[in-house]
Amino acid sequence: MLGWYPGHMNKARRQIKDALPEIDVIIEVLDARLPYSSENPMLAEIRGNKPCLKILSRDDLADPVITKLWLRHFESEVNTRAIPVTTTDSKTLRQIPKICKEMAGQVRKDRAVRVMVMGIPNVGKSTLINSLAGKKVAKVGNEPAVTKRQQKIILDTGIAIIDTPGVLWPRIEDQNSAYRLATSGAIRNTAVDYLDIAMFAAAELAIRYPKALIQRYKMNSLPETAEDILQLIASKRGGIRSGGEVDWHKAAEVLLNDLRAGHMGRISLEKPDDIPEPVLEDENTEQAVQPVQADSSVLNEVGLPSLNHGENQ
Repeated sequence: MLGWYPGHMNKARRQIKDALPEIDVIIEVLDARLPYSSENPMLAEIRGNKPCLKILSRDDLADPVITKLWLRHFESEVNTRAIPVTTTDSKTLRQIPKICKEMAGQVRKDRAVRVMVMGIPNVGKSTLINSLAGKKVAKVGNEPAVTKRQQKIILDTGIAIIDTPGVLWPRIEDQNSAYRLATSGAIRNTAVDYLDIAMFAAAELAIRYPKALIQRYKMNSLPETAEDILQLIASKRGGIRSGGEVDWHKAAEVLLNDLRAGHMGRISLEKPDDIPEPVLEDENTEQAVQPVQADSSVLNEVGLPSLNHGENQ
């Protein structure tokens, strides 16, 4: 089972909980390609009734049709608004302070609207803050968990932004979400099996975006299994060693880098329909019933085993 929870994130949870009473609006930055998996259930738990603006970052990489479905999904939640954002789009960014002021309601005229920005690692949170500020005030990196402590940034728009470290939940229950996060780069490559993640990504793409795979790697037709997809990618990208041995790491690296960089077009890794059933409480045993696993047919159809293959090892 994939899991990742560095110690500094536990500290970040306490910092967030302590600061919330003074906050007017929460901005939660999500990855537009996987809004459910990049959402943090812990934040929903400690947020209470605070107004929340969901920012779907990397909108330029996500499927616009599916993004519209996610916007409707979030707008149906109480005290919640959602907008898609590309951090280079200044027109969209200019809307954010205005929306925050509207959601905050009545705030004393002698102070700024206090906005806490939250998000899992590597979701584009620091890039968003820098874009809003018009200068580099938050550290940005291409590895998860670059921000390690809270910082306060005052904007000219009358907004005070409290930045927080990237926070990932302590245990990822839905393994499909874990794999999607790893596919997007939200979990460090050193913390996961690169080939395992690429196998999952190939399986997902074969079902959701087969034409994108075929066009990107100039395939005559889509191979039957995820392994065959990676082998074909290896053959086309210098991943076949002497003697015909497949360089599986090379093939995995090519696929994941292409996907993360948007080289296969605008792709979303999940839809609202992919959200698993919530945990239910059994009235007789007073114990939580595990959530229904997301449909594993995606893997079965392209020759991969169930995602639960490692849980009992």
